[in-house]
Order: sequence, then C-alpha cells, then structure tokens
Amino acid sequence: MARRRATRDRDLRRRRPRREPKPRILIVCEGRRTEPGYFRGIRAAFHNSLVDVEIDDSGGVPKTLVERGAEKKKQAERDAKSLRDPFLAYDEVWCVFDIDEHPNVADARQQARDNDIKLAVSNPCFELWALLHFQHQSAFLSRQTAQRKLKEHLPQYEKSLPFDHLHSGYEQAVERARELDHRCETAGCPGDNPSTGVHVLTEHIRLSART
Repeated sequence: MARRRATRDRDLRRRRPRREPKPRILIVCEGRRTEPGYFRGIRAAFHNSLVDVEIDDSGGVPKTLVERGAEKKKQAERDAKSLRDPFLAYDEVWCVFDIDEHPNVADARQQARDNDIKLAVSNPCFELWALLHFQHQSAFLSRQTAQRKLKEHLPQYEKSLPFDHLHSGYEQAVERARELDHRCETAGCPGDNPSTGVHVLTEHIRLSART
C-alpha cells in the first residue's frame, strides 16, 4: 500500500500544471493580402501565446464583413454549447475595414453594435495606418495618395505589408494614430479623414500577450 502511494505521489509531481485556455480573438478583414499579412506579422512579432488570433481573409464590403463576423461568433457559441466547451466561443470579434467609398457603412456600424462586434476602421484606407509607421499625416488624403506615400517609404509594397518592415515604427504609429483620434474628437468629427482605429486592436493584442 505504501509503495502504491509513493508511486502515485511521484506521478503527481511529474504532472505539469494545466495551461489556461487561450482567449480567442477573430479578426475579419476586408483585404485578402494587405491586412491579413500585417496581422499575422503582428501575432508573430508580439509572441502572443495567450491570445489565439484567427484571421478570416475572405474579403467583402463592411456590411458583409460584420454579417460574417456575427455568424461566426454565433456558430462558435453554438459549438461551445453543444460540445460543452466554453473555450470554443470567441472572446472578441473584430472587423477591419476602410471607409473609402464603401456603401452602407452606417448600417455596418449599427449591426456591429447589435452583435457586440468591435470595429477597427481606417479613413480613407488601411494604408494610412501603415503610413503612420513612417510619418505624421494630418492632411486629408485619398486612397491613391496614401498608397503613393507609403511606397515612398516602402518601395517593395505591392498590396503586401510584412510587419517586420514596419516593426521599428510601431510605437510612433500608435502615438500618431492617437493624435489623429484626439484631433478628430476635438473638432467634433470622430472618424474623419485622416483617422484609423487599427491601433486599438493591435495594442489590445500586444498588451494581452504580456498578461
């Protein structure tokens, strides 16, 4: 009996403590290459072992993105319930899209609120967020101008944004994006051109990795 107890005690000592399940974040992107490539780079660079970031890169306009995000959120909740595993549900769902010339942006925002989906919106486009890694940008600009300016800093940019080429300017990009937010809010026009909410999502991913 004593030998059996000693063996059991050794087995218990050998067992490693169970790791806490990862919170799950789903990012639904408008673009098929630019945004997904950037977020995959963010995920790797921040060594986020505590957050499971999944990326849906099938594209679409804002309203379609929110609809798909809402459906994936509900499906994950159904799976969690049917399999009795609460960790299958998403903790957060984010939709990333541009203002640009998209229709039904107001409808997309309302649908996101109704389904508890978070938004990271850039005006006019995601390239503005990338540009802020290199320079300030306070003047109104079009998508074409944002892309042209970005190529001045990143000549190899062709609808692809490898994060390792932008990492050194990340902290400045966050500060510049916050300055744009403050400027728009002070003027009473949040989300105006130029502005971007991508930094809220990326900082959430970064800070979650440290907890």
